[in-house]
Amino acid sequence: MRTILAGNWKMHTDRAGAVALARAVAIAERAAGVEVLVAPPFPFLEAVVAACSDSAVRVAAQTCHAEAQGAYTGEVSVPMLQSIGVQACIVGHSERRRYDGENDARVAYKVKALLSAGMTAIYCCGEELSEREAGRHHVVVGEQLATALKGLPAEQLGGLVVAYEPVWAIGTGRTATPEQAQEMHGFIREQLVRLLGPAAEPVPVLYGGSCKPDNAAELFALPDVSGGLIGGASLDAGQFLELVRIAARCVAERRGV
Repeated sequence: MRTILAGNWKMHTDRAGAVALARAVAIAERAAGVEVLVAPPFPFLEAVVAACSDSAVRVAAQTCHAEAQGAYTGEVSVPMLQSIGVQACIVGHSERRRYDGENDARVAYKVKALLSAGMTAIYCCGEELSEREAGRHHVVVGEQLATALKGLPAEQLGGLVVAYEPVWAIGTGRTATPEQAQEMHGFIREQLVRLLGPAAEPVPVLYGGSCKPDNAAELFALPDVSGGLIGGASLDAGQFLELVRIAARCVAERRGV
């Protein structure tokens, strides 16, 4: 199972800060078995790509438009991202859903555009607190997965990553219990195989809800958790690299090293 740590910097840093953070992550010794990505704000993407160019760190955008070009003022296309060396993109993040009106019908086109172009699509799904408390979390996440991912070609699934975001745990300091995280990740894996067939079994499923060094070991050790989509902790190079090291230890333990 692939293990991935993706840092989502959201609308933070300036150009100098983004480059310094990227360099700190890039020059650190790579942890065996862990793929590392960073997702800076749009204006700093090219500078961060340059800062990471001699490392294994890949750079992701925080969103994209599904069309290759056109009269879409303010939007950024997949070919534009590729032209500056960006290799991945986050789509369907809960904050994009809440503040920008994104839904899975729209996100589905973005996922297809990214995978068709050979880029990595990090697809986010997850339930609100009211939906979990009503016992509808499986229904909500199942519908999100079906709308956005059903029908993807098996040969493109190597570029798909799913990130489970318990929306009630993002930026709140709350974290899903290990039991809640494992139960939901297991459900997502079952749904992926149901929707996409056996080729979806290796698709990484990341945890994306207030993951920090003090709770990461317990989360990353869960059998169906493939790493994390990291928010606040990714803005501190020391914390983020500690998460990478914790993930690497979990990889080694799984392999019996």
